[in-house]
Amino acid sequence: MNFPSAFPVLRTERLVLREVADHDVPAVFEMESDPVAMRYWSKPPMRDISEAVASVERAKTFFPTQAGLRWCLATPADDWTIGHASLFAFSEQSGRADIGYGLARRHWGQGYMHEALVAIVDYAFGPLGLRRLEADADPRNAPSCRALERLGFVREGTLRERWQVGDEISDTAFYGLLAREWRERRRSS
Repeated sequence: MNFPSAFPVLRTERLVLREVADHDVPAVFEMESDPVAMRYWSKPPMRDISEAVASVERAKTFFPTQAGLRWCLATPADDWTIGHASLFAFSEQSGRADIGYGLARRHWGQGYMHEALVAIVDYAFGPLGLRRLEADADPRNAPSCRALERLGFVREGTLRERWQVGDEISDTAFYGLLAREWRERRRSS
């Protein structure tokens, strides 16, 4: 694994994927306080802006400590964050990491997350030098499962009653994608 010395800014047709900044607090709160957007996450919706401040502060430590890479998905015209995506839980020995993502509800269904995830997977299997990516999703979250499958992730199993958020207990669908599979998909597309 080749953890970068400078935070990798990625660009797509409609987005700039950049490191989190203090001015992202309102956008993080907008997304993570929405009970619909947070329905299948492993934590309850935020209730106070102070939670967004703490989330941004925590995310700012990921890169310097090599705990992860968290990109804000920002629109180039106004630098407004519409979501975020992360690589985390790195295993240098095994050449693997987890991928996670979230998008503000008003931007659902417009292809932004697919666009961002293609760039991140390209980076993970290219410059970062990973061999495998893993993701988990609530099996009831059909759009997230479809997003992973559209990228070529294979559903490898179900972890029963993995999460408890409030009084609700849910399963996890576990997904994996190998670098060789990704390269083959990219060559044939």
